[in-house]
Amino acid sequence: MQFIDEATIGVAAGNGGDGIVAWRREKYVPKGGPAGGDGGHGGNVYLRATPDISTLVEFRYRRSFDAPSGKNGGSSNKSGRSGEDLEIFVPLGTLVYRMTEGKPEALVADLAVEGDRVLVARGGRGGLGNQHFATSIRQAPRFAEKGEPGERCTVRLELKLLADCGIVGVPNAGKSTLLSVVSAARPKIADYPFTTIEPQLGVVRVSEEDSFVIVDVPGLIEGAHEGAGLGDRFLRHVERTRVLLHLLDGAKPLDEMLADKATIEHELSAWNEMLLEKPVLLCVSKLDLPDARERLWELRERFPHVHGISAVTNEGVTDLVYAIARAIAQAPVPPAAQPVARIDLVPQDGFTVEREPHGAFVVRGERVERLAAMTNFDSDEGLARFERVLEHIGVERRLREMGAAEGDTVRIGAYEFTYS
Repeated sequence: MQFIDEATIGVAAGNGGDGIVAWRREKYVPKGGPAGGDGGHGGNVYLRATPDISTLVEFRYRRSFDAPSGKNGGSSNKSGRSGEDLEIFVPLGTLVYRMTEGKPEALVADLAVEGDRVLVARGGRGGLGNQHFATSIRQAPRFAEKGEPGERCTVRLELKLLADCGIVGVPNAGKSTLLSVVSAARPKIADYPFTTIEPQLGVVRVSEEDSFVIVDVPGLIEGAHEGAGLGDRFLRHVERTRVLLHLLDGAKPLDEMLADKATIEHELSAWNEMLLEKPVLLCVSKLDLPDARERLWELRERFPHVHGISAVTNEGVTDLVYAIARAIAQAPVPPAAQPVARIDLVPQDGFTVEREPHGAFVVRGERVERLAAMTNFDSDEGLARFERVLEHIGVERRLREMGAAEGDTVRIGAYEFTYS
């Protein structure tokens, strides 16, 4: 399976169904009143976290998701059926960003727990049938509302793996070999750099009741936080870990091992300073090689707690596993990312009017744009109601104050009108 940790998809909620114009047709009732039913609501689009999938590879091949629309209303005051909500399943640890044209991305949710879900596109409201517009003066309304369009947006998904311990180190330090020894994971192992080109997860069994998840992050090199090697793609996956295991290559001279240690710490700090606050276990690999044991003792003179292992002979591996488990038990759980509240630049019931360079007036506002989208302009009565509402909320007055004259173009949402 390919490991894909970023994806961009388009989502579209369902449109609301149209309300209809209908009349009562009953025996012995010669002048039946309005009886047009309402349209059904459009389906919402949700993202839901599940442990059943581990990557975002599905979204490489499918990038568009549409929820069903609501059905139109019926006669005899019958409402149309609402569209079913659409749930899109994503891996645990998925960050959801809603992208808005001309605005920076905003974090909508951090789906870190099984069952977490977030609404990313709201379905349109069903239009009202003509039964709702009857008054003592207008007893036979010949218009109804159209369904409200559903929300459409682009969503960026970013996966940050959920693991208890992250193994970090330069290429060929022995990270993949260690992972294969302590867990059932089978990463690619070879004697050349960057054999691991994607994060590898493994479950380490400590006892019959206890276990932890460990992730092997592809080898980091100098400049990884800026894109060198594979670091900028995978450094994010150590942000959620509770403990870091820093593996040093025991086959190298001491000065090179210290330089590797400094490089890794610098790259972690440059990516996110908070990473240096995580508990770190320092470990020398390859104790089966002649000089590695001497390097271990030299390091212990500088740092009090340094583990040594040989993944070939299993020396020190069990002690290291227990040490990791103890560190995880004492470490705090990383906080979830905090979503950014969606801030509307225009209040729901407010509006703005701007004049474009070529002279057209553009009216913006959630209420007026929704009103335009749900108005049937083929109906004279529907158009008259639209104009009355604009007058009531002050749009007409504002246009006059800004100098709108007979024949000027006025645009509300996707609709253009000639001012009169």
